[in-house]
Amino acid sequence: MDPPWCLRVEDRAPLTLVAPMRGEALAVAAGGDAVQLGPGGVAIMRGPEPYTMADSPTTPVQAVIHPGQRCTTPGGEPLRQAMDQGVRTWGNSPDGTTMMLIGTYAMVGEISQRLLEALPAMLVLREDAWETPLIALLGAEIVRDEPGQEVILDRLLDLLLIAVLRAWFARPEAEAPTWYRALSDPVVGPAVRMLHNNPEHPWTVATLATKIGVSRAALARRFHELVGDPPMTYLTNWRLDLAADLLLEEDTTVGAVARQVGYGSPFALSTAFKRVRGISPQQHRAASPT
Repeated sequence: MDPPWCLRVEDRAPLTLVAPMRGEALAVAAGGDAVQLGPGGVAIMRGPEPYTMADSPTTPVQAVIHPGQRCTTPGGEPLRQAMDQGVRTWGNSPDGTTMMLIGTYAMVGEISQRLLEALPAMLVLREDAWETPLIALLGAEIVRDEPGQEVILDRLLDLLLIAVLRAWFARPEAEAPTWYRALSDPVVGPAVRMLHNNPEHPWTVATLATKIGVSRAALARRFHELVGDPPMTYLTNWRLDLAADLLLEEDTTVGAVARQVGYGSPFALSTAFKRVRGISPQQHRAASPT
């Protein structure tokens, strides 16, 4: 973009990542303060609230991004073709002084929601607060038009998001989820990782404690102290969150999901799912957007 420019994003996406490649951009979340971003910096916007990107706080809105990435003027006139600048590139100038990478997640699952609920409406890492080679790599790949490119871009975006979250949660002002903070504990950390990595295993507090090399009572006490739930309660919630995501995959069955998350039968999963979430797996699937 060349100044003056101002974009109002109303796409209701649950999560968007913005990283300037050159020039500077002003990011303003709904009801929040304006934050200046430069190359190397990154911002994460939590939806569905709208946000604004601009060259200056006084520049009026010139384009609005709607759900489905439909682009219009504030009056509703289409802009997509008028501002098309090539492969995955959009703006008011092919050589604009400001260039940003924008990655949007259209859907966030139950597992990822555990992390994202701990984020502010707008998370900002300034360029002097961290560094990563991923932004430059994503910038080089995003304009390429080759077979399989979307898969590469999706994975790079995921890696960048993970790097941002890891850097953010390491900051003292960040409010990381209890289980995330517990990962660094020498007793609870291994237990949480085992539950996450093998939810289908018939875990008990005793088997976890044996693998870690502590007493059952010590593990139970330390786990509840750091995570806020007993180990088996945490495992149940993790299994059901994972099941909720797996149920949205095409052509999967309740029985297959049950086996993947550690329930012996579709009936056992359905009973637990309805007890905790108030609806059956089939109702969850039917209520989710396609």
